[in-house]
Amino acid sequence: MAAAVTRRSNALRVDVPDGDAVAVSVMADSPVAKRGLGAKDDVWVAADEGVMSGDGNRPMLFRTMKVKGSILHPYRFLMLVRLVAVVVFFKWRVEHKNHDGVWLWTASMTADAWFGFSWLLNQLPKLNPIKRVPDLAALADRYDDATLPGIDVFVTTVDPVDEPVLYTVNTILSILAADYPVDNYACYLSDDGGTLVHYEAMVHVASFAALWVPFCRKHCVEPRSPESYFGIKTHSYAGGMAGEFMRDRRRVRREYKEFKVRIDSLSTTIRQRSDAYNSENKGGVSATWMADGTQWPGTWVEQAENHRRGQHAGIVQVLLDHPSCKPQLGSPVSTDNPFDFSNIDTRLPMLVYISREKRPGYDNQKKAGAMNVMLRVSALLSNAPFVINFDYDHYINNSQALRAPMCFMHDPRDGQNTAFVQFPQRFDDVDPTDRYANHNRVFFDGTMLALNGLQGPTYLGTGTMFRRVALYGIEPPCYRAENTKLVRKTGEFGYSTSFINTAPDAAIQDRSIAPVLVDERLSKDLATLMTCAYEDGSSWGRDVGWVYNIATEDVVTGFRIHRQGWRSMYCSMEPAAFRGTAPINLTERLYQVLRWSGGSLEVFFSHSNALIASRRLHPLQRIAYLNMSTYPIVTVFILSYNFFPVMWLFSEQLYIQRPFDTYMAYLVAVIAMVHLIGMFEVRWSGITLLDWFRNEQFYMIGATGVYPTAVLYMLLKLVTGKGIYFRLTSKQTEACSNDKFADLYTVRWVPLLIPTAAVIIVNVAAVGAAIGKAATWGFFTDEARHALLGMVFNMGILVLLYPFALGIMGKWGKRPIILFIVLVMAISVVGLLYVTLHATLPGEWSQVAVSLGKASLTGPSGSG
Repeated sequence: MAAAVTRRSNALRVDVPDGDAVAVSVMADSPVAKRGLGAKDDVWVAADEGVMSGDGNRPMLFRTMKVKGSILHPYRFLMLVRLVAVVVFFKWRVEHKNHDGVWLWTASMTADAWFGFSWLLNQLPKLNPIKRVPDLAALADRYDDATLPGIDVFVTTVDPVDEPVLYTVNTILSILAADYPVDNYACYLSDDGGTLVHYEAMVHVASFAALWVPFCRKHCVEPRSPESYFGIKTHSYAGGMAGEFMRDRRRVRREYKEFKVRIDSLSTTIRQRSDAYNSENKGGVSATWMADGTQWPGTWVEQAENHRRGQHAGIVQVLLDHPSCKPQLGSPVSTDNPFDFSNIDTRLPMLVYISREKRPGYDNQKKAGAMNVMLRVSALLSNAPFVINFDYDHYINNSQALRAPMCFMHDPRDGQNTAFVQFPQRFDDVDPTDRYANHNRVFFDGTMLALNGLQGPTYLGTGTMFRRVALYGIEPPCYRAENTKLVRKTGEFGYSTSFINTAPDAAIQDRSIAPVLVDERLSKDLATLMTCAYEDGSSWGRDVGWVYNIATEDVVTGFRIHRQGWRSMYCSMEPAAFRGTAPINLTERLYQVLRWSGGSLEVFFSHSNALIASRRLHPLQRIAYLNMSTYPIVTVFILSYNFFPVMWLFSEQLYIQRPFDTYMAYLVAVIAMVHLIGMFEVRWSGITLLDWFRNEQFYMIGATGVYPTAVLYMLLKLVTGKGIYFRLTSKQTEACSNDKFADLYTVRWVPLLIPTAAVIIVNVAAVGAAIGKAATWGFFTDEARHALLGMVFNMGILVLLYPFALGIMGKWGKRPIILFIVLVMAISVVGLLYVTLHATLPGEWSQVAVSLGKASLTGPSGSG
């Protein structure tokens, strides 16, 4: 559902395929515009939101939508039917215990019990999907730009190689150009690597923003990340000066190309400059030098004592001061200035570079530690009542994205008890078929909408706006006594009096940002807040700020906030509020999922276990968190089922359950109901069948390789007590830059790939053996029929693992027909080999079958 706002009705569409041609059409006739103007929705309807208090000056700032009863009621009924079917299935299996293979029957029953339990955990929180649509027009009626509250924007980055600097600068530029009162928000970049490259990149950003931001404001540019904007051939133009727009656009595009050259050459420029300074200081250290001739206090190119990663001083540099409250119009066209900004406010938001202190012997707590330092530093410089955080590669795609969360935070119904607003994550540059389910639409448009009907969505690490006091660990107003002090215990926030004194002001949600003077005293206070030892003896990382010692610090931080009684909201906009990048290489994608699944298990075995949360956590929200922290465990049973078909190479008569035909009928029924329920979810979540199928495929890929590794890591941590190290996901491609999706076909072999590759081999062999059996025994015998029925499950596994098989083929994966030919040949070879061995060694073959228990495996029961 598009956001309920349109402030300009004369928007135009400008087609610029070569950057020169102009074709204009009225955008109000577009399908998106029609949907935004109130087109009928055949899935979602307005919910009964009750009677508002009689204050007519406080309109509702968002609309709540629920799924139509014609879809929701059958969906819920099917869940109940499936639950009853699973119970009946288990009852039947218990009554027909397989005495010929008790060990196999017991293992299968245990697996199916967990499948059923995990399905129930996953399904129960989905009983009441809710969509909430921000009403930006109502917000504008209630708040003018001067009264909108302050926002501190946090951006985190670490490595300029694995996390390309160009992504970071585009994110910062999109933030500086956002459609929000310029004097009411500030942008902070945390460079956890302490590199001069990131600092000088921000210096260049501050300079280029003086051109880019007024250009965006003048012509209502969307999106406001220059890399994404200039990469689009057709632009939506909301102004009335198409001719001037094209001239300005060409000039800005040239300036941006030169800007990119400067950014790309920063590493070389810094090294050459440093070599020149170091050559003048013969006998001295090989320092890294700044442009002003001083040594960089952070990490040097040639790392040295107190200037290496993990050991350097803290740095705070205000690159753009807080602007004045009055608009500052730009200059008209002149000989030296080709841009007419005479009617455009040219002020820029505050921009601050931060690199916290690092010292040996201290656990720096990765991203969570960097975020907590930004939270403290920003409290002294701007202290906005709201903060929003981004990863380095997530830019603002919709310029009004900072306004939308305010519709939830300030809504008169329950806005004061809303701790955070989570946006869905959308991604650029994913391959057209989304081979590895990078878009993850089932989760973002399904699971999150379901949680929206409970206590709210989980925190997902980026694109999330927080109420600052919720991060401080303060209870929501509905549970807080009126005289409760924000600092509850001495030392809870650390020992900085200056920081502690800012807490009461942070609770004023209508508060704007006030300028501060960065003098010597303030500089000392900022340095104190960034020291490694500042948090010693405090509640940071546990009850205050982002939570430590867990790989998924986002989920557990949101859990801590929810268990205090706060609620959260899920906000979707059209166009998408934010967009980012995703790893399209198979290995990097698997490492990303490994970090998520390993972190989820850490949550379960920590004090953040949902089972021990307070009663303030909604019962179904508790089940949702329990499901999120236990889902990798299912891999133990999935992997067993996927590997067990190797028995088919030897056995003849092994059955999981008798009578086999009845067992198959039950099995098909409970599996079919899962997919039927999935079709209803496809309907109300608005995803495509391809999105749903890709999710199913990648779930099986994860369950055969990633989840087992995560479970193994967790077992090692429980036994050894040592934490789990998860490598940083690299977004830097090593493939040829001429091919946009070249990294998709780059094979990076790691042990993580081995289990899934083995599952493919085993199931290919099982299919070949099943065909061989049918050919040996006769295609119309019971043995052949049972073997071929079981083969259906093996074929299903191969279909689900198809994207993985393409991935390990590398460049050959560009031609899927090759994979099909290879699979057919492999199956044929196994089938012929089985027939040959059975004909030449009938006695020995039968003896092997007897020793293995005389049986045949059909594949996973699927009751989960």
